[in-house]
Amino acid sequence: MTTIYTAEALSTGAGRNGHVRSSEGIIDIDVAVPKEMGGAGGAANPELLFAAGYAACFHSALQGVARAAKVALGDSSVGARVGIGPNGAGGYGLTVHLEVVVPDLPHDEAQRLADQAHLVCPYSNATRGNIEVTVSVTDD
Repeated sequence: MTTIYTAEALSTGAGRNGHVRSSEGIIDIDVAVPKEMGGAGGAANPELLFAAGYAACFHSALQGVARAAKVALGDSSVGARVGIGPNGAGGYGLTVHLEVVVPDLPHDEAQRLADQAHLVCPYSNATRGNIEVTVSVTDD
């Protein structure tokens, strides 16, 4: 693979209770363990950042496959829910649910495009076979 862009970030402090900063300073935030995991909450966490990145990346892939198919998406959106929990082997695992909304298309056509986007999205390709990812089209 020929790399066309590299993102860099640095975590300091105590990992999930610390600070993350991207090399160019666009991301410069504290992170905290969520309350649901026994932490203080009130700050970003790795799962939030992953959800945001996956949603944006998948939405771009959806737009790309729609453009190639000469289909207008209109006011589309992609939401990502990232879950974390014990994996049964002493560690933790992730799950992802992507929710695609394409109000201007019939459900079946929107699902077909979402399924195609799942084949080309870099996040989907990176996670395939590693974590459970579901993709569904919804009306809201």
